[in-house]
Amino acid sequence: MAWYRNPKPWLFLLCLYPLARLFYLAATDGLGVNPIEFITRSLGTWTLTGLLLTLAITPVRKLTGYTGLVRYRRLLGLFAFFYGVLHLLSYLWLDQFFDWAAIVKDLWQRPFITFGMAALLLLLPLALTSTQAAMRRLGRNWQRVHWLIYPAAIAGVLHYGWLVKKDLTQPLIYGGILTVLLGLRVFAFYQKTKAG
Repeated sequence: MAWYRNPKPWLFLLCLYPLARLFYLAATDGLGVNPIEFITRSLGTWTLTGLLLTLAITPVRKLTGYTGLVRYRRLLGLFAFFYGVLHLLSYLWLDQFFDWAAIVKDLWQRPFITFGMAALLLLLPLALTSTQAAMRRLGRNWQRVHWLIYPAAIAGVLHYGWLVKKDLTQPLIYGGILTVLLGLRVFAFYQKTKAG
């Protein structure tokens, strides 16, 4: 079977690229002058990228009419959560060395940490209910649980925006993409309500 008939394994490998890149840069002394910050930010960036790609599946499907994209939504969502967990672990371990008093202080005093933690907590139920068995068990409630991706993505963009102190170009790009994706959903909901 040609690779393009079943691109899912290739997409899986592609989703592992950011992690492989970090290992390669670590092995070749390419993480820069602040390797901990580089690792943490890179993992956070890929978390947000995965979230936005997951959110883009439905609008792209509706615009192109290609329904096959839906098959990759779960994979992209789980990788977003995977990188989010690694992002959190890099903060807890590499940055704070599991100093829980300092972590609690960060949560209290630094809003971007609070929003980042909130985003990951909102993604946790999505990851836990991503299986076919969970879909069957939850029935219609499954869709309601997975609406949590919207506040999670918003919290993720706010986390990124608060983190960056000088050049806000990237957070604004992510925020703009998220605004477009959410706007398309609001428009589709309005059209459906109007038609009904």
